[in-house]
Amino acid sequence: MSRSVLVDTTRCIGCRACQVACKQENELPAEKTEFFAKEGGYQNPGALSANTFSLVTFFETMKEGHLKWVFAKRQCMHCLEPSCVSACIVGALKKTESGAVVYDESRCIGCRYCMVACPFEVPTFEWSKLVPFIRKCTFCSSREANTAPPTELNGAPLDEAATARHMATQTQPACSKVCPTGAIRFGERSDLLAEARKRINGAPDKYQDHIYGEKEAGGTSWLYLSAVPFETLDFPTNLGNRPYPSYTRSAMDAVPAVVLGAGALLGGAFWFSKRRAAVEDAERKEG
Repeated sequence: MSRSVLVDTTRCIGCRACQVACKQENELPAEKTEFFAKEGGYQNPGALSANTFSLVTFFETMKEGHLKWVFAKRQCMHCLEPSCVSACIVGALKKTESGAVVYDESRCIGCRYCMVACPFEVPTFEWSKLVPFIRKCTFCSSREANTAPPTELNGAPLDEAATARHMATQTQPACSKVCPTGAIRFGERSDLLAEARKRINGAPDKYQDHIYGEKEAGGTSWLYLSAVPFETLDFPTNLGNRPYPSYTRSAMDAVPAVVLGAGALLGGAFWFSKRRAAVEDAERKEG
């Protein structure tokens, strides 16, 4: 299954239950923040951080002469072809078969190339720690791994239907599980794309004719619907449809050749320098 999430911002009420659930699931500490305001938007905290993997943004918009609030949940987009994975030189980041982009801190060397490579500016660094690591949304991959169904609940055996319901809720991301309005829907990517297109076609006056994440940067596992243009919600809209690793793959493939070439050049220069010094020393002795 290709894990994916559809976020319908028209259904989001800004309750931030998803934000709290993310904190609880990942055992993230609270952080002291200040109310953050920018042109057209408000939120607290102001941005994703090493202690905040999920953030609901608040934006004021005008539609047909009326003031309207639009909320949008932001987190790692879990790209289909992640640029962070392609930029990581030690394999600390990898894309799983189910779609999550996960991180292995035991491999990380702190180069922060992933932060530079990410077109959504998601990975964050633990700047305040002596031994810092990269932090970001894990797509609740640990919940996905916990696939063994229980045999009973409160002492009573579970039938097949109850087991299926349990697995459907316990293996999905914590944020989608707690959303009270259905704004965050978890499922198979192809099914969610079909559902998103159905909603757009069924209410063209309500939605922008655009499923954000369907093609951006080669496609992402998180998909969005909106009543207002996505640039209004501060989503990057100039990413193109080409996967970002395709831009860097040729450069990364050239690294071994460049390193070998540079080594040969430096080695030759060193040999020439030593040879000239030896000749000059011999000439001084003869003189």
